[in-house]
Amino acid sequence: MSSFSRCAACKYLRRKCPQDCILAPYFPSSNPQRFACVHKIFGASNVTKMLQQVPVHLRAEAAECISYEAIARVQDPVYGCVGIITQLQQQIIQIHSEIMKIKGDIITHHSAHPQHQPLPPPQGDPCRSISIHQQEQDNFQSDEHPFGNF
Repeated sequence: MSSFSRCAACKYLRRKCPQDCILAPYFPSSNPQRFACVHKIFGASNVTKMLQQVPVHLRAEAAECISYEAIARVQDPVYGCVGIITQLQQQIIQIHSEIMKIKGDIITHHSAHPQHQPLPPPQGDPCRSISIHQQEQDNFQSDEHPFGNF
């Protein structure tokens, strides 16, 4: 990189951006606030050391994680990402208990009102089942009943 197109890190630190700057690919000059947040929480030297310890193919993901943690730490200095994770877990637990309550209400409703239970779908050809039903009614009406005809 030339001195005119410094990365956000080098601009923030007011230094010349070397061609092999480890921070340049992950902190472009188009987003200076991202590096400012990371620098505030971790410091440029620590971020550089962390990225150097990560294999090159994983550095972009590591820089993304560092940035996300820095933003979370600025918003919540004590818990950072852990606070967000805990909050989401509490929401999952609350929604799960609501689902279980609603399922219980549905079961209670169905047991109290059995006529509202859905009928099972007809088996086989629906035209055939109608003709069998009609045939059974005809047989019932033509049979002699021991108590007489109705």
